[in-house]
Amino acid sequence: MNQGVLEQGVDLQPFNTLRLPGHAQWFAHIVNPEALPELLEWADDQKLPVQVLGGGSNVVLRSDINGLVLGMAIHERQWQVLDDDRAILSLGAGENWDSVVRYAASIGYRGLENLALIPGTVGAAPIQNIGAYGRELSDVFESLDAWDRQEGRLRTLGPEACGFGYRDSLFKRDPERFIIVRVRVRLSRSAAFRLDYGELAREVAGYDDPQQELTPEAIADLVSRIRLAKLPDPAVLPNAGSFFKNPVVDQTTGDALRQRFPELVAHPDPGGVKLAAGWLIEQCGWKGHREAHVGVHSKQALVLIHHGNGSGAELLALAERIREDVRARFGVALEIEPRLIGNAG
Repeated sequence: MNQGVLEQGVDLQPFNTLRLPGHAQWFAHIVNPEALPELLEWADDQKLPVQVLGGGSNVVLRSDINGLVLGMAIHERQWQVLDDDRAILSLGAGENWDSVVRYAASIGYRGLENLALIPGTVGAAPIQNIGAYGRELSDVFESLDAWDRQEGRLRTLGPEACGFGYRDSLFKRDPERFIIVRVRVRLSRSAAFRLDYGELAREVAGYDDPQQELTPEAIADLVSRIRLAKLPDPAVLPNAGSFFKNPVVDQTTGDALRQRFPELVAHPDPGGVKLAAGWLIEQCGWKGHREAHVGVHSKQALVLIHHGNGSGAELLALAERIREDVRARFGVALEIEPRLIGNAG
């Protein structure tokens, strides 16, 4: 094992957008998938757990991480042009997601524009099946390459094998097994834009024919402007974006909640009714609340923030109090969206 690629006691604050404190026992930057087999064999020999970190935009670092942390820094952009309209874009897991969205939009390819300004890296996108404004990664997903730790080989997985759901996937349900190294998306120059969702629909209402008048770049700009207006920049105010999933309840429960709360913010969903978690939290009085080093954003109650000098334990304690209040008032259980990593004690 080449010990030169390994570092000990690495500070992980720069590797998570909540800027929570913690250190990695061992750390390695992965710039090439070929480095994985030897590193993983070494970790197994040392009986060390392995944790993958990308941009750290969807994780809560509870404390130090015992074992080996892999910082994904695989940078790759390759096109497979299928015809005049369609192409497959292959991306390294370390690519910045928003940069990729802008890149594809700038040359006229449609499909990613609604996902502009979502923080993080390409490799993390399938884990959460990231989504915004009516689109999800799974809508354009072609395949990915991942190292299967159980089988000890690199595998290519298609959409069905990835088991995508709402902010969910095989990789979230079985986080120890796969290390994503490459993701492919299928894009088109003529696909219809998705413009009928929430604030985006209001933004394009003034156009006679937005499908023809707008470009992928223009829509990415609109989405970015909407996000910036209501979501804090992690570089300025540390956060992990939406901290809770929007809960889905059955139709009967949704109807009952509407009767009790006529202003309930909800949308139809294949599973029943999707409730706006931010609205539920705001109704419980948490919007803009601060407790010492952590708090709830003043413009978007779905976002928890770290004011500095706090800990993952403080943030999670706040999250639990919010969950308890929402459960008590609405009878709805909120689920934390970011992955929890690091020692729990």
